[in-house]
Amino acid sequence: MRILFLLVTMYLLSACVTTMQNSDVKVKAKGSTSIVANSLQQSIKHKIVIAHRGASGYLPEHSLAAKAMAYAMRADYIEQDVVMTKDDKLIVLHDHFLDRVTNVMSVFPHRYRVIDGKKRWFAIDFTLAEIKSLRMTEGFTIDAKTQHKKNIYPERFPLFKSHFTVSTLQEEIELIQGLNHSLGKRNGYQVGLYVEIKAPWFHRHEGKDISTATLQVLKKYGYTKKSDKIFVQCFDADELQRINDHLMPQLGINLKLVQLIAMTDWNETYTYKNNVAIPYQYDWMFNTGAMKKIAQYADGIGPWKPMIVSDNSTIDHLNITNMVKDAHAAGLVVHPYTFRKDPGRIPKYAKDFNQLLNIFLYQVGVDGIFTDYTDIAVKLINKHEK
Repeated sequence: MRILFLLVTMYLLSACVTTMQNSDVKVKAKGSTSIVANSLQQSIKHKIVIAHRGASGYLPEHSLAAKAMAYAMRADYIEQDVVMTKDDKLIVLHDHFLDRVTNVMSVFPHRYRVIDGKKRWFAIDFTLAEIKSLRMTEGFTIDAKTQHKKNIYPERFPLFKSHFTVSTLQEEIELIQGLNHSLGKRNGYQVGLYVEIKAPWFHRHEGKDISTATLQVLKKYGYTKKSDKIFVQCFDADELQRINDHLMPQLGINLKLVQLIAMTDWNETYTYKNNVAIPYQYDWMFNTGAMKKIAQYADGIGPWKPMIVSDNSTIDHLNITNMVKDAHAAGLVVHPYTFRKDPGRIPKYAKDFNQLLNIFLYQVGVDGIFTDYTDIAVKLINKHEK
């Protein structure tokens, strides 16, 4: 553990002496500029790096250590996926179940639900104290024959080495705000939050309003207006509209919202009809005029990479969709996910990770990216912006 903290400290010290400053993202008012003016704005604006679950290429995702390292690597924003516990606490966890990144299966072997024939240990069935008793690790799968756990990404942090635990949203906010105070004030560098409200449809079905609870915490910590360094994202379009039209006005806040976009067959979002869960249909988001509709309740979109550059592209010919152009014309920023350099994660149309970043940032013209490798993206952007 001492080695880990020394590593993070070294990164923090290196950040102290860096003079390059990153500027805040400025989201323009919808409909206030022409397409030409908007294109100019997009071309000169600082490209942002969003640390996807922290510096998750190097340390277990959503661990506080991964967030501290992402800060030291000078991410513009650090992502928080938020789910709810049995006792209504907000924790930072990518899935609304615990069995992919903790030892919950051995500590609480009988506390599972069977979903589609598979055992899952849902966070909502455990108190915060119970979840805090678990060890968190790198994401893993279990071999069906041997029952051995193996890393989803073999070259990343080893499974169940050192000691990590699931953190609350408040703990993570206090870490980032604390670093903004102790380090950022000395060089004008401030890191923002990028909060995802996970599966509000699921929480609502379980009798919990995760969106209201999350917004209340953000307001408590001073995030109240669009100029604050924060984005709130969600895959659930109905819930984002509820947040925009009802919840934020009720709480007296006005934050930047981002519509995450999935493929319908991922079953990322459901709606309930007569107590039956039906997959949400994302197809409309790919139709002509969709970006204008999204711009009525959101400030940006978070699409999957192939929705922008088709996977059938080649090095000699990029098949680029109209999504970014249409989003910019509607006044939306575009932050695609997720950029990884692990084996098998570089599309065939890019020779390496840096070229992949260059294609999206400087050929396609997205406004920022979600990446597990903050340091590489920051270095590339800083080189361009010099």
